[in-house]
Amino acid sequence: MRPIGIGFGNIVIDERIIGIIGPDTAPSKRLKEEAKAQHKLIDATFGRKTRALIITDSGHIVMSAINPETISQRIIGKESSNEG
Repeated sequence: MRPIGIGFGNIVIDERIIGIIGPDTAPSKRLKEEAKAQHKLIDATFGRKTRALIITDSGHIVMSAINPETISQRIIGKESSNEG
């Protein structure tokens, strides 16, 4: 288990992430609204624009102000730094 920074001191454990998507498509907006209705939406943006929705294995959706590509690179960077 490795912590991944998702902005503003917030972290998600990499093994719990099943997907990272952009927030601007209709399906992602529906996913966000469903999570909100089920009290499974976590806002980690600190009032900034949402740039990524992180989907966890528990069904929680975490809103992040960091781009999906940046979060992905952080995960890949953690994996490669632990391999050597």
